[in-house]
Amino acid sequence: MSIQLSDHFNYSRLLKFCFAPIVMMVFTSIYSVVDGFFVSNWAGKTPFAAINLIYPFIMILGGVGFMLGAGGSALVGKTLGEGDSDKANRYFTMMVVATVAAGVVLSVLGILFLRPIALALGATAEMVDDCVLYGRIVLAFNTMFMLQNLFQTFLTTAQKPQLGLLATVCAGVTNMALDALFVAGFRWGIAGAALATGISQTVGGVLPLIYFLRPNDSILRLRATKLEVKPLVQACTNGASEMMSSISGSVVSMLFNFQLMRLAGEDGVAAYGVLMYVNFIFLAIFIGYTIGTAPIISYHYGAENSAEVKNILQKSLRLMAGVGVAMTALAWVLASPLAHIFVGYDQGLMEMTRRAFHICSFMFLVAGINIFGSSFFTALNNGLISAVISFLRGLVFQCLSVLILPIFLKLDGVWLAVVVADVCAVCVTSAFLLAKRKKYSY
Repeated sequence: MSIQLSDHFNYSRLLKFCFAPIVMMVFTSIYSVVDGFFVSNWAGKTPFAAINLIYPFIMILGGVGFMLGAGGSALVGKTLGEGDSDKANRYFTMMVVATVAAGVVLSVLGILFLRPIALALGATAEMVDDCVLYGRIVLAFNTMFMLQNLFQTFLTTAQKPQLGLLATVCAGVTNMALDALFVAGFRWGIAGAALATGISQTVGGVLPLIYFLRPNDSILRLRATKLEVKPLVQACTNGASEMMSSISGSVVSMLFNFQLMRLAGEDGVAAYGVLMYVNFIFLAIFIGYTIGTAPIISYHYGAENSAEVKNILQKSLRLMAGVGVAMTALAWVLASPLAHIFVGYDQGLMEMTRRAFHICSFMFLVAGINIFGSSFFTALNNGLISAVISFLRGLVFQCLSVLILPIFLKLDGVWLAVVVADVCAVCVTSAFLLAKRKKYSY
């Protein structure tokens, strides 16, 4: 029997429902990781550094899909919980149309202004052409990337997380195969990596679109709709935390790269790139879990079933803490082999990367609690608190840390910044969870 949003969830049922979104997000994170692996080993560390420098800007534009997906699915989930499926489907269709429209506009603007943006981010004369080439090719597929981000959350809300997993696995396998063919086989370098990413993102965006365009047995369907400003604004506001996470993460990456260029040059940017690739995969587990739990929370909140909301919250906090300990231990153990895989051709760079892994690994102890806490309030349609948590964790605390700590600790201060930021953020997350327990009866 399939698991439904209206069910009562024990640990087993909860993990089964969240398994597909978790694997889905891990495969999504593979895009940049695979690009980085092939470019680093077959094109060299300058093109590798160029990808790491321009990729945060690309993620800012793609973050609109996360915003509409998270905010829109919370609204749709709550509406389903209230028993109005017709309105839920209208809202769902409107989010899809809005994503396509925003994707086209942002892609054109990004392509036009990419060179001055790359220079503003600190691209050297040796790196700027690679930044522009990679960025323009990937941005040509940005609308598909945004749709993929949107459907990742809505397929879970539609009680079809396994289809989201299938689409993402297909996209991830496509990316890996084409990277091997274009970069290692045809030796197309950074252009090949960008093309592989763009094609794979198209696979991830088109497959769910085809599913929803055709007759299907999910609880969501694309249907005739019209622009409704209020719910669209509500979805954008509620999903602002996810957009803020994307923007702040990208802005912080730019600041990290600036500090690293100053302290360690291209090697520092390359080491940070490897670190972020592994972090993408580890944090994707937390993010995938929140994609799975968010529609459950929204549904029961809309149905005024506070007991189940409390049940999901308590179990999730325990799981986030336990998984965080396991991730920290795993990251510490894998530091040396992972550094060797990506930059084993350069002994000094490999040692720098290994040390960065060892320091940064402690962030996983509390990162999951922060990520779930932000998602929890988004699911409750409280976008303000969710955005505050994301803004403080992803931007304020990290920016302050990466600006202040290197004054005293030099390069180690850069690696420690993410740990300090998450420790500060978990205090804020805990305070909000305690402050709002009576309002939401959890």
